Amino acid sequence: MSLAAMIPADPEGWFAHLTMEVRAVLLAVFLLLALSSIVSIGLVWSRPQHDYRELRSRVRTWWVIAGLVAGAMLLSPLAAIWFFAFVSFLALKEYLSLIPSRRADRRVLFWAYVSIPIQYGWISGQWYGMFIVFVPIYLFMWLPTRMVMIGEMPGFLRAVGTLQWGVMGTVFFLSHAAFLLVMPVGEHPRVAPVWPSTHTAISAGPGLLLLLLILTQCNEVGQFLVGKSIGQRKIAPAVCPTTTWAGFVGGLLITVLISAALGPWMTMLDLERSLIAGLVVAIAGLFGNLNVSALERDLGVKEAGSMLPGHGGVLDRIDSLIFTAPVFFHFVWYCYG
Repeated sequence: MSLAAMIPADPEGWFAHLTMEVRAVLLAVFLLLALSSIVSIGLVWSRPQHDYRELRSRVRTWWVIAGLVAGAMLLSPLAAIWFFAFVSFLALKEYLSLIPSRRADRRVLFWAYVSIPIQYGWISGQWYGMFIVFVPIYLFMWLPTRMVMIGEMPGFLRAVGTLQWGVMGTVFFLSHAAFLLVMPVGEHPRVAPVWPSTHTAISAGPGLLLLLLILTQCNEVGQFLVGKSIGQRKIAPAVCPTTTWAGFVGGLLITVLISAALGPWMTMLDLERSLIAGLVVAIAGLFGNLNVSALERDLGVKEAGSMLPGHGGVLDRIDSLIFTAPVFFHFVWYCYG
């Protein structure tokens, strides 16, 4: 019996916005987490001489992350959108706590935080035009102007650059993941041949978001495992010594294969577009990991924070997603938007 068949149909219930395939994948994720918990406990019992505290912390944190993401998605698309807004807030707060800032900059940070509900408000209202220009145009004009109005000019360029980089990544880039939930693709003529008529535009979104999250994390895990096993040539040894060319290729192949298997089944992406989606996610994920690693190196910290035991900070967990979200979003938008 397939996983989809294990979940009863609920066309009128709370979960009507989720397709059967999405519910099946969510169930599979928790089954994998349960298996990971059993394996970690078994390792502790069978090898007491080894220290597996970090592994167990990672697994426990994954339970929390998966529970929060799944809970928000099960509740409603709107709940999931504002869950991502909260993640943007945590990531921006963590970033601003790391970067050097002038005393006068504190009055400008208020506007960076205010941009979060505004940006996600555009998503809630499905206003693509404002969503795509608010941060990179209007906010980018206002933040330096507000700094100029305060009047402290020494360090102006560095202060503006570091603040805008943080807002761009933690708010604008990440918000593309949330917009997948309301992307109006369900009635596009190019979707009709592969997307059942019973599915609506809103029901397409959770599948796209879940596919993005799965591909991003599988790419990270694949790059790490392959790189640790056979990786020798490092891509950027001064930035991230653990990132190797072998790991990148291995992660890319794993991501493309998983995308080819899941994409046509749980989204409107056909096989060809699913393969391309896996490719662009793997490449963008590498870029995200390298950029956040470079940021941490520049600031002299090993991890961005300690909010997520076994993972580090919020930025450490979403470093790849910050880059994969906009690339995946615009690929789907180009194909079906």
